[in-house]
Amino acid sequence: MTEALFSPWRLGEIELGNRVVMAPMTRNRADVDGVLPDSAVEYYRQRAGAGLIVTEATQPSHQAQGYPGTPGLHTDAQQHQWARVADAVHEAGGHVFIQLMHTGRVGHPSHRPTATPQLAPSAVAPDLEVATADGQMVPADTPVAMTVDDIAQTISDHADAAARAVAAGADGVELHGANGYLLHQFLSPSTNHRTDEYGGTPERRARFVVDTARAVADRIGGDRVGLRLSPGGKFNDMSDRGNEETYLCLVDALADTELAYLHTLRGRSSTLHEELRRRWRSTYVINTGYMGSSELEEVAPIVADGVADLVSVGRLFISNPDLVQRWRAGIPRSTWDEDTFYAGGDRGYIDYASHPGSQE
Repeated sequence: MTEALFSPWRLGEIELGNRVVMAPMTRNRADVDGVLPDSAVEYYRQRAGAGLIVTEATQPSHQAQGYPGTPGLHTDAQQHQWARVADAVHEAGGHVFIQLMHTGRVGHPSHRPTATPQLAPSAVAPDLEVATADGQMVPADTPVAMTVDDIAQTISDHADAAARAVAAGADGVELHGANGYLLHQFLSPSTNHRTDEYGGTPERRARFVVDTARAVADRIGGDRVGLRLSPGGKFNDMSDRGNEETYLCLVDALADTELAYLHTLRGRSSTLHEELRRRWRSTYVINTGYMGSSELEEVAPIVADGVADLVSVGRLFISNPDLVQRWRAGIPRSTWDEDTFYAGGDRGYIDYASHPGSQE
């Protein structure tokens, strides 16, 4: 059952050594300028045994930032550090896509050099608290509805950041269209109340994501672009159930763009996931989600049974940098320290040891 998980896979122009993807995980270690610490180079190098690493969420512009400690990819200093990460992963035999994320209505303006308001498809406030730059938890602001010019600028920002990613040596980028952030906000009728060309029907709700994906693919090549979605997801005060047609319209509209992969989150299988798998023409990736199980016995059948081509795993990679090798050798995994997920400097970041037996 596990053999398929450890078999190679062709993803665009790169050959993955196995079918296990390190899922994107925010670690909040970047400085106030959005530059990763030097230890991030080691963090990603240690985990290069994954078939593919998808990095932590990275803002393509100042406006896209909503959280403290998240890295960017819109300045030369940020790009330089990402180049060091990409070089380290490649030298260790791995591959890396940088995830691009705009938080939209989620987050707080104090994290940006100029405290511009949160932007979103519509002026619908999320029912949640967010952290300010000084560490206070406050109710999220009501965002400002984006103008068509705002939308065009945001699409351009994603394409520019993708070009920087490739210039830094990354194998590609993943567009974060899940978990209640900007792209997801455009997809959902609960957060997109627009009546222009970017809302009102399934096709128009999908348009912003389609336009962004096409612009990025035009800049760096479709085979270097992945897309992450969470149909029906509730994270960040989303209400997206009953919105299946939007996702089907999205996938159909991107058919000729020939993206590298579609990465979906699911707590359980659904007819929508099955239909997305059927319609998607290239690599299909499943992540069982934060509340789902990512143990070997849970994820191996996903690949073995053809439910997906690749599986992405998150938290287990935090405490097991050699996770794939441990699974292959039958070595028990280490447990993580959740207190250091989003804080702690190098502790809980680069101090999890690989097992000696996994290196044989």
